[in-house]
Amino acid sequence: MGYRNIVVEGSGKLYCNNKQLIFEGTEHHKVPIEDINSVLIESKQSTITTACLSKLVEAKVTVFVCDDKHLPNGVMFSYSQHSRQLGVMKLQDRLTAPAKKRIWQQIIRAKIANQALCLQYCRLDDGANYLQMMEQKVITGDDTHLEAPAAAYYFRTIFGNGFSRNDDVDGRNQALNYGYAIFRGQFARLIATYGFFPSYGIYHRSELNAFNLADDLMEPFRPVVDLYVATNVQEDKYLNTKIKHDLYNLLNVNIEVCGQKYSVCYAAEKLVQSLSKCMEDYQVHKLLVPKLLQWQQHSYE
Repeated sequence: MGYRNIVVEGSGKLYCNNKQLIFEGTEHHKVPIEDINSVLIESKQSTITTACLSKLVEAKVTVFVCDDKHLPNGVMFSYSQHSRQLGVMKLQDRLTAPAKKRIWQQIIRAKIANQALCLQYCRLDDGANYLQMMEQKVITGDDTHLEAPAAAYYFRTIFGNGFSRNDDVDGRNQALNYGYAIFRGQFARLIATYGFFPSYGIYHRSELNAFNLADDLMEPFRPVVDLYVATNVQEDKYLNTKIKHDLYNLLNVNIEVCGQKYSVCYAAEKLVQSLSKCMEDYQVHKLLVPKLLQWQQHSYE
C-alpha cells in the first residue's frame, strides 16, 4: 500500500510512464506509482489521461476530484479487485441482525471514546469525562440512541454553544466537511478493494447513498479531523491552501490500534480487514477500532 498523498493545484498535465505518475506544468514532477496512496486533483485547469487513470486505479490509488469551491466531490477507485468478491458479498448478505448490532456498538463506542479524547487533548476535561460516561452506556446496536446526543454535546463543548453543523459559512464546518470527504473516499476505496459492496452498510441503509458502509466505518476516525480543526481553524477563517493540505495530510498522522501506532491510512485498512473476520464469526473476532492520539506525523522508517 502506498503512503504518499499527492495534491495537484496548478495547471498542467498528468500522465503515467514507466510506472511513474508525471506532472508537466510550470514545474515537472515524477512520483513512483507504487508509493502513492491517493491523488487529489484540485485544479480545474489540470488534465489527466484516461490511460493514467486506469494505471492509478489498477495500483489501488484513490483519485479525488473537486468542485468549484475546491471541495472533494468525487472519488475514483477500482471496484473489483478482490479475488473472492462474491464470497465477501455473501458474508455481508448473511450477516445477522444481532451481529450488526454488536459491530455497530463497537463503532459507536470507539467514536464517542475518541470524541472524549479529543476534548481531553483540547483541555476540556469535564466534557471528556462526561463523554467517557456516555461511551460506557452504549448498548448493542446503540438502541438507546446515544450517538446523536453525544455528538451534539461534543460539538457544543469543543466549538461553543452557538456552533451549528448546518452553518456552511462557518470556516470550521468547511474544514470539517473537507476532512470528512477525504476520509470517506479513503474508506470507499478500501471496502471495494476488500470485496465489500459499499452501499450495503451496517447501520447506514439509505438507498440514495452509494457508500453506506464507508459512512459506518469512518465514524471512529472523524475526531482526527475534529482535533485538527479545533486547534487550527477559527469560525471566520477561510479554507485556504495550507488548511486543505493539512487536512489531506491527516491520512498520514498517527493513530493507535491495539497498542500500536499506525498511520490513519493503515489503521483504516486494518479496520476493514477486521470487519471481514467479524462477518465470519462476530462472537470470536472484534473490530480493530482506532484510538485517537495527539497530532503527530507518522514515520515510515
